[in-house]
Amino acid sequence: MTVNTAARQATAVARRPRSLTETRIRPLDIFLRCISVLAGAVTLFLVAGLIVYILAKGLPGVTWKFLTTEESALNRTYGILPNIINTAYIIVITLLVAAPLGVGGAIYLNEYAKRGRLTKVIEFTTEALAGIPSIIYGLFGMMVFNNTFGFGYSIISGCLTLAIMVLPTIIRTTQEALRTVPTGYREGAAGLGASKWHTIRTILIPCCKGGIITSLILSIGRIVGESAALIFTAGIAANLPSNWLTHAGTSGATFAVQLYQYADQGRNDVSFAIAAVLILVVLAINLLARLCGGRKKA
Repeated sequence: MTVNTAARQATAVARRPRSLTETRIRPLDIFLRCISVLAGAVTLFLVAGLIVYILAKGLPGVTWKFLTTEESALNRTYGILPNIINTAYIIVITLLVAAPLGVGGAIYLNEYAKRGRLTKVIEFTTEALAGIPSIIYGLFGMMVFNNTFGFGYSIISGCLTLAIMVLPTIIRTTQEALRTVPTGYREGAAGLGASKWHTIRTILIPCCKGGIITSLILSIGRIVGESAALIFTAGIAANLPSNWLTHAGTSGATFAVQLYQYADQGRNDVSFAIAAVLILVVLAINLLARLCGGRKKA
C-alpha cells in the first residue's frame, strides 16, 4: 500500500506543471530574445550614430561669435542670435497661452466632467489633434491668424498656432498625472469638508506637479523643433528686435526655420552648426523631462 501511494505521488509530481522559474528554455524563446536584443541594438546604434554625426559635423562651427551675432552679408559672417531670441519669444508666449488652457482642460475632464459620451468625444478629439501633420496646422494658422485676424506673418501668429499644436500633449499628460493621485486623497478632503476646487488647488496639483512640468517641457521640445507650421505663420525673417515690446508682432525665424533656409541654400556648414545647437537643446529638454518624471515617481 505504501509503495502504491509513493508511486502515485511521484506520478502526480511528474505531471504537475512547472513553475515560471522552472520552465525549460525553448529554442523559440532564445530566437525571440535575440531578435529583441538585435532590434534594440540597431535602434540605439542609429540614434547614437545620428547624434554623433551631427555633432561632429556641426560643433566645430559653433563659436561664441556664432551664438551672439547676426548674419552679415557684407562681412560674410553667420550668427544665430536673432533665432535664439525668436525661439525664446515663441516658447514663452506659446506656453502662456497653452499651459492654462491645457492644464485647465485636463482638470475639467478628470475632476469635473461626468464620464459619458461627450467626455469620450472630447478625449478622442484631443488624441486626434496630436496626430495631425504640422503643415496642416500651419495652413490653418495662416488662414485664421494671418489673414482673418490680420496678424500677418508674425511671432504671435506662430505662437497661437503652436499653442493649438501642443494642447493635446499638455492635456493628456496632465490627465495621466492626475489619475496617479490616489482616490483616498479626494475622499479624505471631501470628508473634511473641503470644496472641489480647494482639493484640486491644495492637494491634487501639488501631488502631480511633476507630471504637469513634464508636459510643459515636452511641449517646449516640440516648439523648438517645429518648422513647417512656423514658416506659414511666423515667417522667415531673422532680424534683431528693434523694440522688445512690439517684437512679437513682427516676423521671426526660429532655430528650425533658419536651419531649413540654410539647408535649402546649400550652406551645409552653417546648417550642421545650427543642427548641433538644436540637438543639444532637445537633448537637454528631454533630460530635464526625465529628471522631472523621476522626481514624480519618487
